[in-house]
Amino acid sequence: MGRRSLPKIDPNVDLAGYFLEWESLPRPCTSQSLFGRDAPWEIEVGSGKGLFLAGASAARPGVDFLGIELAYKYARFAAYRLAKRGAGNVKVACADGLRVFHECVPDDVVTAVHVYFPDPWWKKRHKKRRVMNEAFLADVYRVLMPGGVLHFWTDVQEYYETTLELIAAIARFEGPLSVEERAAEHDLDYRTHFERRTRLHELPVYRAEFRKPRVSGI
Repeated sequence: MGRRSLPKIDPNVDLAGYFLEWESLPRPCTSQSLFGRDAPWEIEVGSGKGLFLAGASAARPGVDFLGIELAYKYARFAAYRLAKRGAGNVKVACADGLRVFHECVPDDVVTAVHVYFPDPWWKKRHKKRRVMNEAFLADVYRVLMPGGVLHFWTDVQEYYETTLELIAAIARFEGPLSVEERAAEHDLDYRTHFERRTRLHELPVYRAEFRKPRVSGI
């Protein structure tokens, strides 16, 4: 299922404070440098239209969120969605998530990393482009605080199984920990728009969590 067209953005809504580009990301990138406070900090890679960011930031105002989206128009739309709500604990960066993790985020500062329905890159010659690769997973482990969690969901069974095998081979995470599906309470009570579309089509969603050991090095 491909992406649908986006609604138009109201040009009168100020995106300053919500939309960042690669050049404007602080180095180092932390909750303090992004939000001016030391708070639990979670990163979503591949934010799409920003449904997860909108719901999570509203439900947990004491937690800071950074969404990373490579597609410019989707990153701006997600930031627009958040700016209309006036959330003070969430921003969206239009950038390559792999570069952000590798070049900008220091060790042991992130409480959770969220990767939901990443592009499966179906063709064999393209699979090297998948975000869930060895280098990225090593950086996820590095930036997570002890006890931090990686959330990974996909609707592609092969991608799910391949990723679990890769994590088992290269990282020291605890898991996979199972994640139960719950009933939606309203039309947008889903983690992402991709989850909503997948479940409305009665297709399976494969979910797992991985935890960095609470004592680093174990």
